[in-house]
Amino acid sequence: MPYRALVRLPGVGPQAVFGFLSQLTQQVAPVGMVLVVQAATGSLALAGTCAAAFSVGAGAARPVQGRLIDRRGARAVLATTAFLHVAALIALVAGTAAGWPVWAYVVLAGVAGAGLPPISVSMRVEWGRRAADAGRTAVYSLVYLVQELAMLVGPLLFGLVIAVASSSLALGVVAVATGAGTLAFSRALRVGGAPLVREGGRVFRDRGMFVLLAVVFLLGGTIGALQVGAPALAAARDVPAAAGLLVAALSLGGIAGAAGYGARTWASSPGARLVGLMLALGVVLAPLAVAGSLPVFWVVLFAGGLVLNPALTTSSLLVDRFAPGAQGEAFGWLSTAVGMGAAAGSGVAGVAGQWFGESAPFLVGAGSALLGALLAALLLTRDRAR
Repeated sequence: MPYRALVRLPGVGPQAVFGFLSQLTQQVAPVGMVLVVQAATGSLALAGTCAAAFSVGAGAARPVQGRLIDRRGARAVLATTAFLHVAALIALVAGTAAGWPVWAYVVLAGVAGAGLPPISVSMRVEWGRRAADAGRTAVYSLVYLVQELAMLVGPLLFGLVIAVASSSLALGVVAVATGAGTLAFSRALRVGGAPLVREGGRVFRDRGMFVLLAVVFLLGGTIGALQVGAPALAAARDVPAAAGLLVAALSLGGIAGAAGYGARTWASSPGARLVGLMLALGVVLAPLAVAGSLPVFWVVLFAGGLVLNPALTTSSLLVDRFAPGAQGEAFGWLSTAVGMGAAAGSGVAGVAGQWFGESAPFLVGAGSALLGALLAALLLTRDRAR
């Protein structure tokens, strides 16, 4: 299904716009928490703990949210999570201003993460139900394209409000925009109130789902390693401002990759594509360990982004195969695996960078992708055995 035909489906255009607004805090919330909490308490450790609590809350809640979407439809889940997410962020801003106990900041950060609205899950469920199997590559690519745009624009909007006001006001403004966008998105859903789950629909009925989650975990490890490697490299070269440009290269590559991947029809199976994409990602990133100039790093990271989002899209296609009738919960587990993998990749990359220099995190990222390719080959074997 071409993008033009997809966006012409009734409701898809408004859903994409509102879905974009709904995901503005995905990148902004943890950054905003760090700025607000550190400014109020002077403790970077506490600020980092709040950001970690947000990530843990989001990762733990995604499968539960997906399960509820499968059984009760998306609208009620979106409305509830939007309220929790926005209320917790605003309470955190108010609490730091009023001098609440520090444990309250961590709790509120965790609640805000648990309430992060499951927009991309809802999009995949909603649009996937309205597209034939051949059109789902475009469907899931568009989901990641909208998400990547929100993750790119959100921090820019956040920085603009900070420039003219304060980090507390900026976090509140973006939170309210996200809440309003989520409510509008839920109202724009055409089948969002209808349950998805079918008789016998279970996430782990097929053991291939476990292998897929392991592959996605390693893909998240690559993301986490790059998120550590880019700023560490910029700092080592005494140009810390370049960190933003390096991270932006990955996002811009992801946008271009999602747009291009969904624009054509693929004859190969999703399993074969996932093997190829993970292998390509590892091969593309490996030269970062020996690259010299920052412009070369930028180009290679952009190339990595070109492959990264197609790999995520392909993993969603395999969810349709391994967990029919329970896609909402399965997509939630996919998001959790990416988040957990990113956390693990960041930790390993940080230790590697400390001991072996600023190039080591990029080796961690490339190695994680190559290991993921080996595991993805198991999925390909299962595909061929069916």
